[in-house]
Amino acid sequence: MAGRIEDYALIGDMQTAALVCRDGTVDWLCLPRFDSHAIFAGLLGTEEHGFWRLGPAHAADAEPPSATRRSYRGDSLILESEWDTRRGTVRVTDFMPPRDGAPQLIRIVEGVSGRVPMRSALRMRFSYGRVVPWVHRHEGRTVAVAGPDSVWFDTPAETYGKSLTTYSDFTVGPGERIAFTISWEPSHKQPPPLPEPEQSLEATEDFWREWVEHCTYHGPYREAVIRSLITLKALTYAPTGGIVAAPTTSLPEDIGGVRNWDYRYTWLRDAAITLSSLLRTGYREEARAWREWLLRAVAGDPENLQIMYGIAGERELGEAELDWLPGYENSAPVRVGNGAAHQLQLDVYGEVTEALHLGHMTGLARNDYASLLQLKLIRYLEKHWQEPDEGIWEVRGPRRHFVHSKVMAWVAVDRTIKLVESGDADGPLDEWKQLRDDIHRDVCEKGYDKERNTFTQSYGSKELDASLLLIPQVGFLPPDDKRVIGTVEAIQRELSTSDGFILRYPTEGQHEGVDGLPGDEGAFLACSFWMADDLAMIGRVDEARKLFEKLLALRNDLGLLAEEWDPRLKRQVGNFPQAFSHVPLIDTALRLTASGAYGG
Repeated sequence: MAGRIEDYALIGDMQTAALVCRDGTVDWLCLPRFDSHAIFAGLLGTEEHGFWRLGPAHAADAEPPSATRRSYRGDSLILESEWDTRRGTVRVTDFMPPRDGAPQLIRIVEGVSGRVPMRSALRMRFSYGRVVPWVHRHEGRTVAVAGPDSVWFDTPAETYGKSLTTYSDFTVGPGERIAFTISWEPSHKQPPPLPEPEQSLEATEDFWREWVEHCTYHGPYREAVIRSLITLKALTYAPTGGIVAAPTTSLPEDIGGVRNWDYRYTWLRDAAITLSSLLRTGYREEARAWREWLLRAVAGDPENLQIMYGIAGERELGEAELDWLPGYENSAPVRVGNGAAHQLQLDVYGEVTEALHLGHMTGLARNDYASLLQLKLIRYLEKHWQEPDEGIWEVRGPRRHFVHSKVMAWVAVDRTIKLVESGDADGPLDEWKQLRDDIHRDVCEKGYDKERNTFTQSYGSKELDASLLLIPQVGFLPPDDKRVIGTVEAIQRELSTSDGFILRYPTEGQHEGVDGLPGDEGAFLACSFWMADDLAMIGRVDEARKLFEKLLALRNDLGLLAEEWDPRLKRQVGNFPQAFSHVPLIDTALRLTASGAYGG
């Protein structure tokens, strides 16, 4: 069985990523891209679906031992795991060098003390665990081939095959270092060059050290902010600038349930808020690359803006179920692709416009097409803002007039007015100011419950929704407005879990709720960070800081967060690590630092 979600570490090369468990098992890796088929899919099934375990040898009928301690090497994505055994101590260093040629996963075993018996067990299964490759030797190297893919396995250690698995048994003493590398190459091409593990390790460490030096945040939460920024960088597909929501698919929001989705794509919303965090912490190059990705993806067709695209801008992300995989802890179905790609989510127009506006305000080089795109998006909203949509949470039930969607339509118009007023674009200012007023009035009249003094999830609804917490953050209303304060307090009362974290909206157990799905889910971590932001904005700064620090305590030992927290099981759930959790962590840290809310 796979480990708990928080038992995993992330390593990656900014084109794909692997998850490494505490016991030294790589249970998830897609090659050559984030959205490629997995060669290790044990995370969503069993060992039969592919894994690579490297750690101290153990009895066949015993569980592999978990590392005694593990950490990233400084501010990097280089994982170091150490085991203290009765025979001595051993360290395994796992990393994926930023790509210059074939993608590689490198694992270096180092003896620290004593002499420790070790084992590497490598079981490659292509096509998400469905295909057993042809494994053979080629000029002293081991290669696994299936269809278009080949994976090359290199190590100086002796290897042998057994039960369709490649093993290596060896002993390591003090100061001894033995490297193991897998490299991917299209099967019709020549073999990839022999790896150079030690040089690659040094280059990888240099890369991350130099990248982190650009960070402009030096506040009290720097460790958490840096780790989140590194995670966001790892989720960026370097060739195009597209940012995946997470490197995994189908990690459940409800253990044993059906709320399992593929997050290995670029959501405009997630990427736009990621861009915001990167810009405010000094990372302009990533912001520029994302803007270029956006302009290519949208192309000349902004009226058919999708909520998400492939990492290179692909539009067709057809959803399918992999029925041979039982799912993480039997949470079926396992899905690839995402059927929500063609939903109507009007809030996306606001998030994209806000991101373009922020780039403009923080000095990104002017791009005339970016300004033209912004104007075209407003022309679309002029005609469609009054329509119902699926909203920020991608409900699979009927469309509604979601308040958050209308608020973000207001944001799109407001930021475009600012663009025209700055002199960098032309447009009908009076007409758009009237449109901004009309949307504002509509929301305040139809999306606000006077009796309870709170905005509601949708027009005519009594339900609440945590996305309403963004109303003061985007400037729709000032923080001291009684309607804002009432909404914050209502969400605290009605959407808080027993430990004070925030649900997205009410769910109905085994009955279908507003989202058209049965089952419940955990507390959505982004919403809990939004609550901390709002508390700080309405003057409850100490409460905001305490909630923020409770949220930081939910991170795993490596500083990583999934999408949600299950308050019953006291564990992380959902795809992992999740950009939509790490971005608001950064934003809240910046807000609390600016307010002086930290404890000294």
